Amino acid sequence: MKEHDGHKFDDLEDIYTEKYEIWQGEFSKIQRYFLPTTQNLKKDIKEDVAFVMKIMENIRTSMKAETEIITNLVVEVSMENIEQTHTMEKTLLKMLKSQETTYDEYIAYLGKMTDEFQVYLSLTNHNLLFSKTLKIHAIPETTKPVPPVFTAGQVNKDYIIKLLGKVSFPNIEPEIRKLQPMEAVTHMKFIKKHLEQNKEESDPKQTLSLSSSVTKVREYRVPGVYRARHVSVEQSGRLWASDWNGNLVQTDQQGNVLQKIQTSATEGGYHTVTQDESLIYTERSKRVIYMIPSDKTITEFIKTGNWTPLSIHSSKTNGDILVGMIKDKEAKVTRYNKTGKEIQNIQMDNQGHELCKYPYFITENINDDICISDDIKTAVVVVNKSGHHRFSYTGQGSGFHNCGICTDVLGNILVCDCFSENIHLVNQDGEYLSLIHINHQESMFRSTFLSSVPSFLGKKDPRGVCVDETNNLYVRQWNSNTVTAYTYLQ
Repeated sequence: MKEHDGHKFDDLEDIYTEKYEIWQGEFSKIQRYFLPTTQNLKKDIKEDVAFVMKIMENIRTSMKAETEIITNLVVEVSMENIEQTHTMEKTLLKMLKSQETTYDEYIAYLGKMTDEFQVYLSLTNHNLLFSKTLKIHAIPETTKPVPPVFTAGQVNKDYIIKLLGKVSFPNIEPEIRKLQPMEAVTHMKFIKKHLEQNKEESDPKQTLSLSSSVTKVREYRVPGVYRARHVSVEQSGRLWASDWNGNLVQTDQQGNVLQKIQTSATEGGYHTVTQDESLIYTERSKRVIYMIPSDKTITEFIKTGNWTPLSIHSSKTNGDILVGMIKDKEAKVTRYNKTGKEIQNIQMDNQGHELCKYPYFITENINDDICISDDIKTAVVVVNKSGHHRFSYTGQGSGFHNCGICTDVLGNILVCDCFSENIHLVNQDGEYLSLIHINHQESMFRSTFLSSVPSFLGKKDPRGVCVDETNNLYVRQWNSNTVTAYTYLQ
């Protein structure tokens, strides 16, 4: 029966199936999101513990160094003061000795005068007394010494604190640990399995996976650019391209030149587009970062002091600006906020070793990792937002030479191998996924085995890459003035 006394029956099997699917979904969330995310937060706390301990040890080392410097200066000044008293004492004693000599000479003079007077007084010829004039020289005038006065220094605890400095917590609200949205932590392998099990449409990010082929979507010709280096794409589809002659050109999708700038940079990822589609780029020779807003007025944005800015990236999530810099034989990554205020410097790894040597290109991942393509280390160096080293990727086999780098909506890292025609695809944990070979208009993902097959320089060496808002991959090629857009996700 479907009804009984006007009441409809519910199918307990349907109810059970529905409830089971709900509980299964919640259980899946625990396994896929809540548990891994919490474990990552716990791991982040452990990294913060190590970071805090290192910072505090550095502070203590600095304090001891300051104290030693001040102590040495105090001893030095004190010894100079004591030496000065000896010099002053010698000067005063020398003056008094001179005065003593003057009076000795005057006493001798008086003795001589006394002897002469006695001779005259003993003479019987008194006429000589009337003819001789009596005159005694005045007593020489001398001065009493003026001794130095010691003025004690004004020393108190506040002065010492001001002199040595003090440690305190900055007046900054602690940053709440960021939780990745549930859709952002989905791994590609899970996505593939999820698509097989659930045909219902969900978040576009969760339905994306690697395509079996790479298809060319469009190709830009960039006039005024020779031998490509780097590319930055705006949301509107316009792009900026640079070459090794310092030309920086903006074009639309039809290849029309909108702006052209001459810069001192010749290589590397030295320009990027901000959230509001302003361009920012580095001028190495001037050690300045410039900005070009929508009104096309070039303005000085950030001065980097003694550090030479090489690479730059504007965060798509919060607008922070990451800059890779060098000075002498040192290298670092500096984070600025969107107004150009310096907020972080990353130079050493967790063990206090040099993090990078030449930050050639730089980008940020969806989990806030900072990804650096280091030209001298020939590696992709990845650190988390706090600056702790996570992993380094050095390619598959020999012959890897990394150039341009970018990340996509799934957290994959794409890096150009400029000694071949490949783009390496690595996930956000440093696991190698595959190679993208761009020698043909439509190209398949290549296996690790095929990556060992050598490529000749001079064909289509990829030098710069970026991914736009619609997940198209833009590739700059070394020996031409073209930028090609491909699809590689489906």
